[in-house]
Amino acid sequence: LLTFFGALGSSFLYGYNLSVVNAPAVYIKAFYNKTWMERYGEHIPAETVTLLWSITVSIFSIGGLIGALSVSFIIKALGRKGTLLLNNGFAVIAALLLSLGEKSRSFEMLIIGRLIMGVDSGIALSALPMYLGEISPRHIRGSIGQFNSILICLGVFAGQVLGLPELLGQESRWNFLFSFLALPAVLQLCVLPFLPESPRYLLMEKRDEAGAEKAFQRFLGKKDVSQELEEVHAEARAQDNLHIVSVLQLLKNPAVRWQLITIIVTMACYQLCGLNAIWYYTNGILREAGFANNLLPYITLSTGAIETLAAITSGLVIERIGRKPLLIFGFSSMAVFFSLLTVFLNFQDSVSWMPYLSYICILAVIASFCSGPGGIPFILTGELFEQSYRPAAFMIAGTVNWLSNFTVGLLFPFIQELLQAFAFLVFVGVCTLGSIYLYVVLPETKNKTFMDISQSFAKINKMPNPSLGQEMELVLSIKPDTNGKAQDVTKTESSF
Repeated sequence: LLTFFGALGSSFLYGYNLSVVNAPAVYIKAFYNKTWMERYGEHIPAETVTLLWSITVSIFSIGGLIGALSVSFIIKALGRKGTLLLNNGFAVIAALLLSLGEKSRSFEMLIIGRLIMGVDSGIALSALPMYLGEISPRHIRGSIGQFNSILICLGVFAGQVLGLPELLGQESRWNFLFSFLALPAVLQLCVLPFLPESPRYLLMEKRDEAGAEKAFQRFLGKKDVSQELEEVHAEARAQDNLHIVSVLQLLKNPAVRWQLITIIVTMACYQLCGLNAIWYYTNGILREAGFANNLLPYITLSTGAIETLAAITSGLVIERIGRKPLLIFGFSSMAVFFSLLTVFLNFQDSVSWMPYLSYICILAVIASFCSGPGGIPFILTGELFEQSYRPAAFMIAGTVNWLSNFTVGLLFPFIQELLQAFAFLVFVGVCTLGSIYLYVVLPETKNKTFMDISQSFAKINKMPNPSLGQEMELVLSIKPDTNGKAQDVTKTESSF
């Protein structure tokens, strides 16, 4: 219940905002022109409307970066559940600004609304995976974590469906596309307060054992949760006297160096693998195949459907196959289909049926992405780090995610102009290098405790594999004093 409603008010909204601006783009630009005419008595210059539209679309990524940079401070104050509840406020405010901008004759409201919605998404894509990873039993942690990816895909698909001309994709109704943003947020606000906080957070950071026990009992549906509590205690004993580390401390700590490098590489590949750029070509390829313009929105629905189906399939098999094989398969398959797409695009003008093969390649690229790379990077960010490192790790991962997203949006039009159909070869390189890195460095994490995963990196980090008595010294880099006892770093409660 928490996984579904948590993702509905978080991941779903992120996915929805990725696709919702496509259908009403023409009407929004017309609104900009009308508003400009009313204010200044002249038609808006073409370059100005292009600039305003570019800002409207790209400022979502700027908001996401702001959200990712602020999430650890909010989590410190409000916890995992409290952060998601606060985040719904951003979604509601953004929905009001975006849906009322036309009536208020203010394109500034649309731009600010998109910025705030970006903040909401930046917070959600860090707080939700952290929450889901901490509440999940380790044998289904991957499947639960994949709800993040599944709901992103459902959000994209919902934006495509609601944007159809028969529904809200009309000049008189486009503002209702943005009003819809408030619905998932309100549903989450109604359900989430009645569900428990993360038991790991309650026990390790709030020292609330009774609250953690009750949370485990509700999540797992059983009275005896002593085994789960002991697992958390085992990690907590190694962190009893250590505060939650900052980003700078995380960057400096050699005990987690390769975990950090792995997350940065994986999250950069998540955005730089080329999925966002694939949308630039979809409509053009469909037109080349001979489909009428009025049919394009309906055919494009197939991309959202393939995304969702692949994400659901990945969620069903992730605990059998594992994280590492799915990631490597996804990136490798994308490299293959991007290569084929490059070939097909270069021959589509000379062979009549070639655009159909190009479109099949596009669907295959999307399916490959959602089979692993579309959701597992968020799961790994929670799994590769223990409790004290996790908030800082999610901040770094979120920053890399949104900076890479912005980079693709900024540079791909220039790459496309320079390389034409060969532009996708850039993404072949990214996907290939990502697959090689993951094959060499990443250990399998399925059905392992957070302590087990950290210890599996000990060799590559050139750290001794710690015994239970050495956990505080070696895993958490606490230096012993002259008497051989671990130094008391701080007696205060966990803080940032």
